Amino acid sequence: MIITLTANPALDKTIELGEPLAPGAVQRAVASHVQAAGKGVNVSRAIAAAGGATLAVLPGASTDPLVTALAHDQLAHRNLPIAEALRTNTTLTDPDGTTTKINEPGPVLDAQQLAELGELVAEAAAGASWLVMAGSLPPGVPAGFYAQLTSKLRAALGAKCPKIAVDTSGAPLLELFAHGQQHIPDLVKPNAEELAQLAGGYSEAALEGSIELAASCAQQLLDRGAGAVLATLGAQGALLVTKQGAWHGSHTPIIPRSTVGAGDSSLAGYLLADAAGASAPERLRNAVAYGAAATQLPGSTIPTESDLTAGAVTVSELTSTQGTES
Repeated sequence: MIITLTANPALDKTIELGEPLAPGAVQRAVASHVQAAGKGVNVSRAIAAAGGATLAVLPGASTDPLVTALAHDQLAHRNLPIAEALRTNTTLTDPDGTTTKINEPGPVLDAQQLAELGELVAEAAAGASWLVMAGSLPPGVPAGFYAQLTSKLRAALGAKCPKIAVDTSGAPLLELFAHGQQHIPDLVKPNAEELAQLAGGYSEAALEGSIELAASCAQQLLDRGAGAVLATLGAQGALLVTKQGAWHGSHTPIIPRSTVGAGDSSLAGYLLADAAGASAPERLRNAVAYGAAATQLPGSTIPTESDLTAGAVTVSELTSTQGTES
């Protein structure tokens, strides 16, 4: 069972434009899509679509349109009732795949609600294989929420605590490494911008332009206590760095349609392969295949196994890293 926590879920509305975005102009959409989402919800969707066992945990009233959409889609979930409505995120996609996102802040959660959300996660996660904590935090929530919850779950659940993966950005990402080992997840999934933020002194473009530099930055996170790093690098594919070695995966060129949810799909692909007992290179291969498939689909559409082209993915070991895993 893979549990996901989406602290700040959203209805994702994607508008596909027939021409490049022209600020200040009136433009017509060629299509639009609305889906109950948020990074953790997206991961659960991909896992469920592949037949995997998953449960999405999130705040939101049972009558909220996002929660009712999850029920309609028959995605297993547990929601913490709150009074405020959940947010809507709007994405504009150009014909060449360029994406413009407008994300609303989301409802405010008080200390009591945060504590109850943590308890809900602990109940669901006991005995699970993975817990994924993903996405931004609602307004007013302390930046260290994911780090502190990681530590609390490990202390409370002990041997029943699942492996923990975190996919977030900004201050919540930095907070993962601002405390002790107990606060650092087993898997961190940054994109190039987030990896540059963690490493310091580098730009997103520099890391996407140099696989070796990106791998070196990922290795820094292992040195600071992370169990593994799955770094998605846009068109350059993805990196997996573990204590056993480092690998780069790339897909043959594709025509992008929407990048919304591509990173979430990559993480889901990795976890699905892990659940099947795959080796590190094969976990990376599946992650890249899922990410590439998502990029070729409209809006935040989650790929299924029929959308994958794993044979188009090349995985190579980075020889500068010591150790191997077959």
